[in-house]
Amino acid sequence: MHYYNVNGAAFVSLTAQEGLGPEVEPSGSWRLFAAVPGDPVLGRGSFKVTHPGQLLGGHGLETLDASRLPDFDDGPTSAMLSDGTAVPLELDEKVRQAIADGRLTAVNTSRPGWEEVLNWSPKTGKKRVNILAIGDVGSTLLTGLKLLGGDVISSIGICDLSDQITARWEFEMGQISLPWEYSAFPEVEVIGPDQLFDCDLFVFVASKGIPPVGSQVKDVRMYQFEKNAQIVKHYAQMAREKRFQGLWCAVSDPVDPLAKTAYLESNRDANGSFDGRGLRPEQIQGFGLGVMNARAAYFAKRDKALASFLTEGRSFGPHGTGLWIANSVEHYDEALSQELTHLTVTANLKMREIGFKPYVAPALSSGALSLLLTLRGEWHCGSVFLDGIYMGVKNRYTPAGVETELLPSIPDQLFGHIREAAEHLKTIL
Repeated sequence: MHYYNVNGAAFVSLTAQEGLGPEVEPSGSWRLFAAVPGDPVLGRGSFKVTHPGQLLGGHGLETLDASRLPDFDDGPTSAMLSDGTAVPLELDEKVRQAIADGRLTAVNTSRPGWEEVLNWSPKTGKKRVNILAIGDVGSTLLTGLKLLGGDVISSIGICDLSDQITARWEFEMGQISLPWEYSAFPEVEVIGPDQLFDCDLFVFVASKGIPPVGSQVKDVRMYQFEKNAQIVKHYAQMAREKRFQGLWCAVSDPVDPLAKTAYLESNRDANGSFDGRGLRPEQIQGFGLGVMNARAAYFAKRDKALASFLTEGRSFGPHGTGLWIANSVEHYDEALSQELTHLTVTANLKMREIGFKPYVAPALSSGALSLLLTLRGEWHCGSVFLDGIYMGVKNRYTPAGVETELLPSIPDQLFGHIREAAEHLKTIL
């Protein structure tokens, strides 16, 4: 192992690194950073390491499955890095202990400006949340955050094209209070577009072109993509100009492609070239999987054959086509999973058949509840940057970075569906 002091941060690498100065003795710092190879655009920026093999295979889907990662305990074999270097598969005890303690952060040193990660740390205390667009979804999400977020949210800013709408919701939210505990809920205030990125969480709920109930549009989410992507592009460039360091939360449909749009567009210069000076990939998350997971639970509660999902199930993939619901990761059943996936994916169509737009459950399960879990550092369902796309998985934010759930072993059939979901998302952008 090779240790360095980079701008005061403890840094370790499997191979010698040029330009980082002389090697130093291992540091006793609470946080240790590790260099990992990766694509400068499609590789992850940084992440919490929970398995030694993620130092060699942390950018792809295999990072979700311990059995598919390189094993540093298999003997005197070696791994070939992207630069052709053969690396012995062995780690010292300092790195192993850092992984066990949950304080090792992998950093993609191929990405422009990677050194910035070494000096960044999450803000402590309550967070400021700003919401763009207060329509059906935005107002429902806002209500959830107001009522449930007093422990982690300091205040909420709301912005919309309509001054009348924001005036209404500031007035409504201001009159929601507990008797004699008037500071229990976060205050809501109207903000202008120039204030949108003066926050810790920016929540993108803007949308254009939602088909009316009764329309013949089959894939509502992809119908929205082209128009919504243009809106995302504008605000992604604004985040770049503001040097935004918080979390960009994509809630509008289609969630996962829009998250990637925000990432790519924020990192383009005036000529449209990628320069890596915008949002880091881990600064963006798509919030659409929460409601799909909740819908799966709804059906599992009503059918004993599907009940295993409630204790052993998982959801993977996008908010829509490509989603896969596993009835169980321990006792995986292809037929049951296929049935549960179909019920979940078509649930929004059933609501439209009843005669209503399906926005309440998404605004709360994918929106307010998932955002609050994120702020609390708890496990939730959301799309993080994996395999060059934003992939829906169980994850959480920690002081060492974003952590994706590492399962001991994912059955081949299930892993195949996860890969299919990723390949589907790659065709969109």
